[in-house]
Amino acid sequence: MTDTHPDLPPAHALRPSACLSWLAHGWRLFLRDPARWAVIALIFVLILAALGFVPLVGWAFSLVGLPVLTAGLLMVADDAAAGRAVRIDGLFDGLRRDAGKHVMVGICYLVGGLLSAFIAAAIGGSAALTGALIGPLAAAGLTAGGVMIASIVFMALWIGLMMALWYAPALVVFHQAEPVAALRHSARACLHNLPVFFVLALCLYVLGWLAMLPAGLGMLVLVPVVAGAQHAAYLETFGNRPALPPPNESV
Repeated sequence: MTDTHPDLPPAHALRPSACLSWLAHGWRLFLRDPARWAVIALIFVLILAALGFVPLVGWAFSLVGLPVLTAGLLMVADDAAAGRAVRIDGLFDGLRRDAGKHVMVGICYLVGGLLSAFIAAAIGGSAALTGALIGPLAAAGLTAGGVMIASIVFMALWIGLMMALWYAPALVVFHQAEPVAALRHSARACLHNLPVFFVLALCLYVLGWLAMLPAGLGMLVLVPVVAGAQHAAYLETFGNRPALPPPNESV
């Protein structure tokens, strides 16, 4: 695979079942200190929920805040994997190291989501308008078809967006990558190993539903497991990470 970002590590080819070992890695990290991990997950969920309740723009704040908090989760997972203590305040390490870059990744994620929704809405709306101009019977058929195509297009664009986001926080944390470069490199790495991420998406879909069954309490386990899985995915895809720079203690 030709790498458009020579300063970033190339992605290795992975076996389709690799995601299962990533999730197992996340589970093992969770078991090292489940109480603190559960507290971290609770704070993570509450922060995103609180951001989401901000009138009118809460959903946007949540999208921007997600990569910032994900970076913190990755650093907590990295500490746990190295045998260091699980730090509850480690969730905020994304604000201590390269905070501006993490926020910019979140802004790119937000813009990508808005563009995806706009493109899907334009497809559905144009189909409905064309049908209305032709006649009522055509309008019903074209509207239904337009909605279906718009949904497929939106889903495809959103999957691409999630691929861009999967490795981006880790590339910023461990390689100090620029936000756009990290997102592009992440998307290319995921496309390079598309079968792996198809299996991963299925696993996370099932686990997400299971986590929501006991009044959502399963999220206190799923969030740490996914953080550990992202950490393992980064290491297996790109190899050993370089040493982290010292944090900015002023934050």
